[in-house]
Amino acid sequence: MILEKQLLKFIKAEADKLSDRHHAYHNAVNLEHERKAKRVSDPGDKVVSPPHQWSIDRKFNPFHVNKNSKQIAHSIAAKILAGTYEPNPPALMKVRKPSGGYRTVAIYQIPDAAVSSLFYHQLLKKNKHRLSSFAYAYRDDRNAHFAIQDISLELSQAPRIFVAEFDFSKFFDNIRHDYLFQQFDQNGFSISESERKVIQAFLGGSGKGIPQGTSISLFLANLVCWELDKKLELAGLRFARYADDTIIWANDYQKINIAYEIIYRFSTATGVAINLEKSEGISLLCPKDHKSEFPQCKDSVDFLGYTLSKEKISIKEESVTKIKKEINYILYKHLIQPLRPAKLRSLTIPANNKDVDLLRAISEIRRFLYGDLTDEMISNYINGASNRIFFKGAMSFYPLLNDEHQLRQLDCWLVLAIFKSIKLRKRLLAKHGHDRSHSAPFNIRKVDIASNLRKQKIDGKRKLQLPSFFFIYQALKKGLSDMGVEGVMNPKSNMYNY
Repeated sequence: MILEKQLLKFIKAEADKLSDRHHAYHNAVNLEHERKAKRVSDPGDKVVSPPHQWSIDRKFNPFHVNKNSKQIAHSIAAKILAGTYEPNPPALMKVRKPSGGYRTVAIYQIPDAAVSSLFYHQLLKKNKHRLSSFAYAYRDDRNAHFAIQDISLELSQAPRIFVAEFDFSKFFDNIRHDYLFQQFDQNGFSISESERKVIQAFLGGSGKGIPQGTSISLFLANLVCWELDKKLELAGLRFARYADDTIIWANDYQKINIAYEIIYRFSTATGVAINLEKSEGISLLCPKDHKSEFPQCKDSVDFLGYTLSKEKISIKEESVTKIKKEINYILYKHLIQPLRPAKLRSLTIPANNKDVDLLRAISEIRRFLYGDLTDEMISNYINGASNRIFFKGAMSFYPLLNDEHQLRQLDCWLVLAIFKSIKLRKRLLAKHGHDRSHSAPFNIRKVDIASNLRKQKIDGKRKLQLPSFFFIYQALKKGLSDMGVEGVMNPKSNMYNY
């Protein structure tokens, strides 16, 4: 009965999570359609598409599962206790990797995902103390930003330091099952017979590979790396590991060479090959203006979504590109796309020194960067007029930034991107017979665009004030001091595809 109650709780939680997600998706589609209908004459049909897997089996559908949760929990609990439980075949989805190529993610039926989540929490709770303090992924007491804090502090305290960076080829796909179970049997991990059977049921009979997309795999990924972590610690090496992403550092070249030997032996034992093309190997980290006798020398390393040097913490270049791409799309969607066709599709033509579509574009960029925060809320928090705000926008994925030069450059880029979009919009309007050369915002010089828009008031508020990377950074910096990393980071940070 205890197992059945636990399963019911996890099944309902999983179903509620997915039904809330679908409601949020439905509301977002509806809201976007309403916004588009105000922007263009032909917004098209509003299309709400349920996930593909819902058509495969009803147990992918959270509304069906919620309705039948008690019967499902009773049936699965009986199978687990009898040792006959097997998860149903998952739906497979290919997800593009930031480094190129695709990874296959398994989407399990909701009851099986609940079983996986329940056993993950059980295993983590009683074995968490066995995991290395330098393993930051898939835990409730560690996260990606803790890793960044620790690395940046270590790198900043030595004038020069050796770093080792290794990438594994298809880590989750190639882990040997016999090696995995050896970690349970030989290294003091607690596991019941029913937990062992459930793990084996999810792993299948291929003899290798951990399915991505299920909670229990998160614990198994840390388990597989336990011996790697322990050997690095015993060798006196400092490191940070997030799943299979590992960076190792040492002041001594001979010591850092030991890291390669440990990584190589781990690769052989687990069946996971080192990706020699993507692995940076051993480098000397030192400032740009320092001369080095070491052939492989660099002034920064990339880890997760950050670039770390001895002096600063920056947003990784690939992540900057993603942010710029999203902002450019917002500007194109509102200001350019409706004017592209030969027949005008835009419903609102700028007049009387006002451009409603520019207001909509700036508002959406603000929501993208700030979440649901307004400039006034951020300003009040920075100035101490309010005690607490909640960060949810794109910038909340980077609470540890301190590269103010990069942020000011991004602000300059944003001003330029908006200026260029306004100029292109002016040319497209002229092609449709609407000359706005002498009307704001089309007659504003580039150097004046930010200050001019900031002065304009709509309904008594400065809604055209441009969002600022540096402005939200100031609030994040204060929040980091007031509340710590977990108080300011985006709640989805550990799920972010860095």
